[in-house]
Amino acid sequence: MRLAEFIRHNIEAILVEWETFAASLLPAASGLTSLALRDHASDILEAVARDLTASQTRDEQSEKSKGRALKVEGAPETAAQTHAVLRARGGFDINQLAAEYRALRASVLRLWMDDSPLDQTGVEDIMRFNEAIDQAVAESVGHFHAQVEQARNLLLGMLGHDMRSPLSTIRATASYLGALNAGKQVSDAAALLIRSGASMQALLDDLVDFNRVKLGLGIKVVGSNIDLTVPVVDELEQLRGAYPHRQIELAVTGDTHGQWDGSRLQQSLRNLVSNAIKYGAPDTPVRVGLHGEEAEVRLEVTNSGPPISPLALSELFDPVKQSAPRGEGDDRGSLGLGLFIVGEITRAHGGEVEARSAGGETTFAVRLPRHQRACA
Repeated sequence: MRLAEFIRHNIEAILVEWETFAASLLPAASGLTSLALRDHASDILEAVARDLTASQTRDEQSEKSKGRALKVEGAPETAAQTHAVLRARGGFDINQLAAEYRALRASVLRLWMDDSPLDQTGVEDIMRFNEAIDQAVAESVGHFHAQVEQARNLLLGMLGHDMRSPLSTIRATASYLGALNAGKQVSDAAALLIRSGASMQALLDDLVDFNRVKLGLGIKVVGSNIDLTVPVVDELEQLRGAYPHRQIELAVTGDTHGQWDGSRLQQSLRNLVSNAIKYGAPDTPVRVGLHGEEAEVRLEVTNSGPPISPLALSELFDPVKQSAPRGEGDDRGSLGLGLFIVGEITRAHGGEVEARSAGGETTFAVRLPRHQRACA
């Protein structure tokens, strides 16, 4: 009996084994009904059977075995894709999803080979079956990943939104306490709360912006004709208040006028200087340079300290990879959202950002054209 015919005639026996295995995928499978455990399995098997009997070239089979079957524009979601979405929503992880297909592959082939002797046509059926299962796995994994990404981004968006109100209350209360003149202890505590609240606000802003980028919305910038020196000086004054024990120097040369979003560039500067303070030598100043050139303005932040390895330099603006230690003796990790946001804000202005580290110094340089080439 050919494999496609066997699948259709013995679909209930195959589904029983699928259900039994799915029920073992705890804790996600706990409490699921038989119907939920079998979710779309019958449709997936029918799709595999149709695939086995369809006429295909060698190239089409090869592409399918790699999960790259030809997609028909406007075609409805496949059973494997729908199955992945429901499994993701049901709390299954991606390893459990893949395990279902491994178990399905093994069950079908074992049941079929127990029922029918293997001949040359059977060998061909096995190859075609494996290709069809591989395509189903690719479709499921792709949709599972997309579903998890969407859920994570929505969670980050809600988290960022819901944290704004209580954080604003904390900052307002801290400012009120600081204005009471109720003694040094209260004033010091209020100042600590204000600084911590500002740090939390900066992290929250980065989180919200990161989420916008992941949702495909990009960083929104609103350009106007400004002297970049003004927002830079303003931001450095705030940073000196937040880090009273650190020295932050500023050097300005040339014409610093252009069309930019001053608030966004303040956010970039805040992230760069905070990064320099965190990773730089504590007994040396952080140096900020603002240099006007003919077609662009260059903003640089430099700190002294251990050099960053070439590999780490290439990953600094990646919010995932940047969690690794940056330099020799540095065991502090970070999500790296700050530098990621710097890169996105710079790109939204049509500019470029680079990092270099040598001779005991690390410099981040942001190059901004005087007239925005891009605006998100």
